[in-house]
Amino acid sequence: MNATSIHYLNVILGAGTIALQVLSVIAIIFLFFRSKILSRNFYLDFIDKHFLTLSFFISLIASVFPLVYSEIINFLPCSLCWWQRVFMFPALIIYAIALWDRDRKVIRYVAPLLSLGFLISAYQNFFYYFGNVSNLPCDASGVSCYQQLVSEFGGYISIPMMALTAFFALLTLIAVAHFYPRRKVSEI
Repeated sequence: MNATSIHYLNVILGAGTIALQVLSVIAIIFLFFRSKILSRNFYLDFIDKHFLTLSFFISLIASVFPLVYSEIINFLPCSLCWWQRVFMFPALIIYAIALWDRDRKVIRYVAPLLSLGFLISAYQNFFYYFGNVSNLPCDASGVSCYQQLVSEFGGYISIPMMALTAFFALLTLIAVAHFYPRRKVSEI
């Protein structure tokens, strides 16, 4: 891929990342600070109804594009990126099976995976944005976690931020599916 194509890919993924962050925060606000007067929320109803499909597609995108960056564009992943992949790739397979079977009990299986991936991603983002920036590699491979391979929207969007957003969005979907009260048969 040439530099222009890579830049457009970064901008598209960056815009999608920001949109996913906004939608996730709105869902969290509606979920935990909803009015007792209004018992139902159309946004949360939509998320709850399509939880498995949304989760599958977010985990699919979060699994495919790191492979695009590493295998097609040749951005070598650091060790923390590899650990995040360890937790995202199985989540994709689990969500695919759950979507096929329409099994909402998938929450108990993917929640630990996504939580660990989120913690690793939060750790990486903290040091990426606020830590002592160093050109030293994270490990003996020579690949640095601090290398800015993607820097869009004023440096806000990076590969670590995209990963953190994916984990956060998937955890948000789990929270909505678990904590949002299910409709009774008489309400449908």
